[in-house]
Amino acid sequence: MIPSVRKRKVSPDHGGDVTSIPPHDPGTSLERIGWIRSPQVTALGKLGIESLRDLIMHYPRRHEDRRRFDRFPDCESERSFCICGIVGKTAFRRFGRMRSFEAELEDQHGSPPDARITLRWFNLFHVQKIILTGSRLVVYGRPRLRGRRLFMEHPEFEIIGESDAGRQHETPQEEGDQSIHLDRVVPIHPAGAGISVRVIRKLIHRALTEIDWSLWLDPLPGRKVAWSRALQSIHFPDEPEETEPARRELALRELLELQILVIARQNEMRKPRGLPKITPGTLLERFLLALPFTLTASQQRSIATIRSDMGQEHRMHRLLQGDVGSGKTVVAAAAMLLAIEAGYCAILMVPTQILAAQHFRNFRSWLEPIGIDVKLLTGSLKRGELSLFNNLARGTAIIGTHALLHHAETVKEAGLVVIDEQHKFGVLQRSQIASGSSAPDLLVMTATPIPRTLAQTIYGDLDISILNEQPPGRGSLRTVVRTPAHLTGIIDYIHGELAKGRQAYVVYHLIGESDKLATKAAETEINAWKDRLSPHSCALLHGRLDIFEKRHVMDSFEKGLVQVLVTTSVIEVGVDVPNATFLLVENAERFGLAQLHQLRGRIGRGIHSSTCVLIDGSANSSALERLSILEKSRDGFVIAEEDLRLRGAGDILGTEQSGLPPLRIADLYRDADLIPVATQEAARILRDDPELMQAHHFSLSRLRNTLSRGLVETVG
Repeated sequence: MIPSVRKRKVSPDHGGDVTSIPPHDPGTSLERIGWIRSPQVTALGKLGIESLRDLIMHYPRRHEDRRRFDRFPDCESERSFCICGIVGKTAFRRFGRMRSFEAELEDQHGSPPDARITLRWFNLFHVQKIILTGSRLVVYGRPRLRGRRLFMEHPEFEIIGESDAGRQHETPQEEGDQSIHLDRVVPIHPAGAGISVRVIRKLIHRALTEIDWSLWLDPLPGRKVAWSRALQSIHFPDEPEETEPARRELALRELLELQILVIARQNEMRKPRGLPKITPGTLLERFLLALPFTLTASQQRSIATIRSDMGQEHRMHRLLQGDVGSGKTVVAAAAMLLAIEAGYCAILMVPTQILAAQHFRNFRSWLEPIGIDVKLLTGSLKRGELSLFNNLARGTAIIGTHALLHHAETVKEAGLVVIDEQHKFGVLQRSQIASGSSAPDLLVMTATPIPRTLAQTIYGDLDISILNEQPPGRGSLRTVVRTPAHLTGIIDYIHGELAKGRQAYVVYHLIGESDKLATKAAETEINAWKDRLSPHSCALLHGRLDIFEKRHVMDSFEKGLVQVLVTTSVIEVGVDVPNATFLLVENAERFGLAQLHQLRGRIGRGIHSSTCVLIDGSANSSALERLSILEKSRDGFVIAEEDLRLRGAGDILGTEQSGLPPLRIADLYRDADLIPVATQEAARILRDDPELMQAHHFSLSRLRNTLSRGLVETVG
């Protein structure tokens, strides 16, 4: 079935009427399509669009109902307006190092007829070359009050044509061309350098009429009509209500591709290989008895499950998912002792040198008393020191960063590799460890809570254990959201905490000042904090310091020589100073909820009560509402659900780190109910056609290379 597309007149360069052109194979390269110009082919290639199939699967990010536009706003608003008007006067202005271009948009047909709003762009010099007086614009953005004037800053815009006076000279061809840009529900597709939204819309409109649908076989039997209708409706719907059912139909196929890769990777990872590590558990028992606290029930269950996994003939491949402060590191140490007692060395791999150094100190205090040698390996070690790791004795615990991946033989000879904060590494690095006939057992840890259904997609090759309890004996932790106007009172409160001998963190989104963001930065604020909190000591920590400076600052903070750490999100994971009881996050609206939850986890780790203050510098009600979620809950799974709902799974889960293709139209949160359907169909397809060679799987052909080369080595 060929989707029905509104009839339109065809420009001369199209070579005549559309119906006279033979239909194209969906896999046809854009270079072979006569009506797509060479510069357009190049620009589309930069967007990853190389064939007709790619072109019509370049989905809109939203739609505008241009049958009726919004009235021009008369006040500031949190909602976006879609308005149409004529450009009146334009101006070019300077604000220090910033330069802006302003265009006054006039509503000539509205009520009142003289309504207007100023459009403004900062440091975008190309805009002034294309927006001219008399241009007819469709604009999409939020109105903001700046002084007494109403602005839209950096709005999306599309030039529809000249003013009505100019339009009377349009040719019939140009009038017909307007039919897909005006007076209908219009798709807004992602564009790029060298090609506009308007041109992409025209190309997709034509492509939908010229693809040979008989060659595009649906991998879901019996649903081809639904698919072809969905493609038409997602691009050129008759009514806005058509777009969501169409999106869901297309999302199902995208999730099907995702699950094919997940299941294939899962099958590859679970091929039987590895050596059972069955031990009496003497070292583990000595370790647990020496701990000054009792394990939670979920920690005990996780250790038992890991011990069972490591005793099997197939490799362990397990995800340990636990909220901030739930005790994942103790479970990791227990697992490493099982490997060491079985006669292997064990490795803990972490994303940062700061975290590696801290784990090294903790593991030495835990393991050296029971006779286990602990080594530290980071990228900052000298060549001579690195050579020490070429012939490591069995029974050694190694703590290091991703620099360990440069020592493939050491890693592969290990009995167990633990990866902390998996999302900081990614599946390609994980695959380096998992490859080979004698690959070690693998334990992956994350403190980013993910709903189980989504975790089974993102980490589909891993078995999952969850730590859902906090260790006993910790003080209370409260979170409050404040504005910059409360800073004086906050400073007084910090003085009170420091006077009790406690310590504090002050976190910034940026290291240094930015011309693009009106956000405070750690480097520029450190001196202000030294003045505000004198005579208490303050120090600066961020990712650009060299490793020796970082170690010196962290050592001083852990020993109490520094009372306040002015820092960035570099402390997000692993930093554990029980005496720190206060955390202040400036411009908290710039962080995601999950990241703020991780930062908040740096306090509340000791017996004292702790306070987290989030300063919202946006004066934005939606940001305030989002941050208030952290005031109401300390449950990381609840917060993760809200973050997924607000920001989307791609941002939170990082599909690029999972080794899975980015989602173009599916949403792992909104479409969670489609995942089981996609999983079932993916399993059926791989069972019947492991190499995706059957005709009905033609649309999945781009997955063939990945599957044929082996998922372990190529995904990512």
